[in-house]
Formats: sequence, structure tokens, C-alpha cells
Amino acid sequence: MRLRHIEVFNAVMLTGSVSGAARLINVTQPAVSRTLQHAELQLGFSLFQRVKNRLVPTNEALTLYPSVEQLFANLDEVRRLAATLKAGRGATEVRVVSILTLGHEVLPRAMKLFSAKFPEVGVTIKTMHSPQMVSALVLQEADVGFLYSPAAHPALQMETLGEARMMCVAAKGVLPAKALKKGAITLQELVGMPVIGLDTTHPLGITLSQACRDAGVGLSSPITVQTYHAALALARYGLGVALVDGCTALSADEKWVDVLPLDPAIPVSIHAARPASRPTSVAVRAFTRAVQQVLAEALEPVKPRAGRPPPAAPSRKRE
Repeated sequence: MRLRHIEVFNAVMLTGSVSGAARLINVTQPAVSRTLQHAELQLGFSLFQRVKNRLVPTNEALTLYPSVEQLFANLDEVRRLAATLKAGRGATEVRVVSILTLGHEVLPRAMKLFSAKFPEVGVTIKTMHSPQMVSALVLQEADVGFLYSPAAHPALQMETLGEARMMCVAAKGVLPAKALKKGAITLQELVGMPVIGLDTTHPLGITLSQACRDAGVGLSSPITVQTYHAALALARYGLGVALVDGCTALSADEKWVDVLPLDPAIPVSIHAARPASRPTSVAVRAFTRAVQQVLAEALEPVKPRAGRPPPAAPSRKRE
């Protein structure tokens, strides 16, 4: 099929008629009919049957259509990328995408550091899920993204900025005095307590589930949430113990809750992702370094376990 055949086929699938397809792609009805006939002649099978003045797709057409939909989705991405390149972006704006967890404390603190040095540079921050972040960065709709799981994509350059650890947050009086005294708590000490469950499809939920399996621990989770700040709020009101990352724990109000690191430490790496196909601006590098500084100053360091090497220092390669 030629591209014109595919365009007409897609238009008919969307509208269900020759007249509707003609209006959609701004051509005449005879042109749509001729193109369909030519496409069917080349393919060797019918794409539509006429039923009561409507074109009903054949089984072959229905089988073909998902691939056509994907093709048009890819074309839309090409158009969006071309529009971004045409518009051009100078160093007067830094476009940031981030997972929601980092948007409550880490990014506002980084923004304060950045604005003190670059008051003339505007910053837009959008929070989204990791797959949407990757798409925005690949399409160059964003300059830098911050996330937990490193995104394995050939169009992205990754950098590890820091390492948090999983923390336990509970209302005052809930955690055992022994754990409060030693300044850490084990998964075994949480057995029997109501623990607010994390979405097991999220990277941190997967990490926590694996840690429980490794420790041979089964935790009771009467409540399950998708966001870690929801877990934090529930813990504040004594509805369960929240196991959250160190960045989320920065939002905990220690007048009402106790915050303890898990022991042994469960590390959570924070990464920056940038488009690999273009140079990184001074402003984007500065914002990335501001996030890295906040992580270094605000998070409790993860002490290496026995036999576990310390995390490598962030790359200082020239960009």
C-alpha cells in the first residue's frame, strides 16, 4: 500500500463513509473511491463492503487497521518533533519533567537554588509518569527529566544524581520504643502492624516487594495506594505505617509522625534524563546540579552493606 492508500483507508475507517472520508482529508468523493479501488487492486482483497450506504470493513481491513493506527501515531510524533525543532528553544527557559514524588520537596528546593543564580531564566515543571516523561524527552518537548528507574532508551542520556533510602513513617506512639531508640527499624519489626501498601507495578513498590521476599517477611496491607504522599497522609492519621522513599519522607511533619530508615537499607536511585541528540545548555546543567545538591544535603546517606560497594560518584563528563 502506498501512503496515499493508507491515508484514505484510515479516513474511511474513522468516518465509515466515502463522503466523510473526503471531508476529513479534504479531497473529492470520486478521488476517495478511486484510491480505495486502486488499493484493493494492489492488495488483492477487499477492504470494505457497502451495507446500507455505509462502508463496513472486512476482516482483512480490521486486521490491518491496528498497524495503520500505529503508523499515524508515529507520524504525529514526527510532526510534534518537527514543530518543536522549528520553534527553537534558547537558554531563556528550562523545561523540566519529573515524577510526582520529587515535585513536593526536591524540585522546589532545587528551584530556589537555581533561581538565585539564574533569575532571568524561566522554568516550567510538569509531573508525569515515567513512560510519559520518556516520550516528552525523546520528542524534545522537555530539556531534562528526573525519575527513579533509569530509562533505557537510545535517544536519552542518563545520569545518577543521588541515592535515597526507603523510610518508615508512622503516627507518634505506633513504632516500638526499641526501634526509636536505635534510630532504625527492620521489616521484621513491622510484622503484625498495618502497613499501607504501595502499587506493586511502580518501581519502588517492586523494590519493596522484593526486599520483603528476600527477608522472608509478609506484611499486612489493609490499604493500598498509588501515590506515596497518599501513604504519608494516611500514616499521619494513624491508619497504618507508610513505607516511602526518602524524598517523600522529606514532607513528613515530625510533630505528628516518627520517621525512621529501614535497616538494612533499601536504596532508591534518583536519575536525570536528557535528550542525547543535542548539547545540554548551561541552564539545564545548572538546574540538574541544583537537584543533585538538594539530594546530597537533604537525604540520609545510604551506608554500604557488607560486601556492597558504595555507589559510584556522579559522572562529570563534559556535555
